[in-house]
Formats: sequence, structure tokens, C-alpha cells
Amino acid sequence: MAIALFDLDNTLLAGDSDYLWGQYLCDNGAVDPIAHAQENTDFYQQYQAGEMDITAFLDFALRPLRETPITSLLALREGFLNTFLDTLISPGASDLIDQHHSRGDTLAVVTATNRFVTAPIVQKLGIHHLIATEPTLDADGFDGGHQRPPCFQAGKILNVERWLKTYRLNATGSFAYSDSHNDLPLLEWADNPVAVDPDPELAAVANQRGWTVISLR
Repeated sequence: MAIALFDLDNTLLAGDSDYLWGQYLCDNGAVDPIAHAQENTDFYQQYQAGEMDITAFLDFALRPLRETPITSLLALREGFLNTFLDTLISPGASDLIDQHHSRGDTLAVVTATNRFVTAPIVQKLGIHHLIATEPTLDADGFDGGHQRPPCFQAGKILNVERWLKTYRLNATGSFAYSDSHNDLPLLEWADNPVAVDPDPELAAVANQRGWTVISLR
């Protein structure tokens, strides 16, 4: 038995839930449809280039959680999931997840996308552990902040190691799956790194190092 760590966006999903959530907020009048859409696109392009400032992005991405009443947020999330979820899950994701379940492995999704957006997606996938960027709360609800470190790049390792300690798990024989060169720290940390429908930068590294490359699309 081992641990199996899965990136979510563009790995188990055939798209980016964080980006799509931002667009859904624009389309449904929850945020400024022009300014928010432009920032959302700019940050996504920065992410793809490996140049994203995670603190600036989270200030942007978590702002709607602070500014929108929780009842409205829950309704928006339900609409978002009903609109996108069934078509967003990669066709091969369930079989891969089932393979690890059948081995008796402990599975976790490890994602920079915040828990409010990702928790119901991960539940739908049948994975019991979620290691995500954690929005913080005050007496009135979400306060626009987040626990540190954010679950991004090298911060994923710190959050995974905290999770391992909490559940008294062993990392020996670990698997890590991702599509993105932003996850190179986590893939290098794992005993069995797997590139999933990789971006060009990750594909080049995987080829150079002889890593397994698969497609779930």
C-alpha cells in the first residue's frame, strides 16, 4: 500500500476548475464581468507560463468568497457544478482512481485551487482526502485570506508532509500525478512521478528523466 497524490486541474479534470469558476462568477453577475474576466485570464496565462504570483492570485480568487453572502456562494457553487462537473472529469480518471483503491492505497487530491471550489469535486471523484489551499474565516464567513503556505509549487510538499504527519502515513512508494511543470517539486518528491497529459515543459522533463507519461483524456 502507498499514497497516491493527484493534481486536480487538467489532470483528473479536463480543464481548470479555478479558471472556470471565475468565468462562471462573471457569467452570473457575481463579480464585475469585464474586470474580473480579464484578471482571471491574465492569472491563468501567468500560471501556464510558470510566472504566477500565488499571493496576488489568491487575493484575487478569494475576494468573491469574502464579498458574497454564503447562501449566494453555495447556490453559485451548486450551479457551477451542475453546469460543468460531469463533462469536466477526464474520461480515464475513474479507472486510475479505482486502480489505486484496489491496491489499498491512500489517495489524496493536492491542488492550489481553494477548498470551497474543490471539495465537492473531489467527493464526486470518490477520493477521501483533499489537500488544498484553505480559505480562512472570521465571525462573518470567509475573510478573503488563506492558511499558509498556499498549496502551490513547493508549498504542495509542505502541505503533503503536514497531512502525512496528521494521518501517520508513510511516503515510501508514493505516486504523484500532474499535468503541469508548476508541480515539478511534488513530482520530484514522489517515488513514482507520473506526467498526465503534460504541458510542453513537463513533457520535456518527463522524457529526459524517463518518467511515466499517461493520458486520461
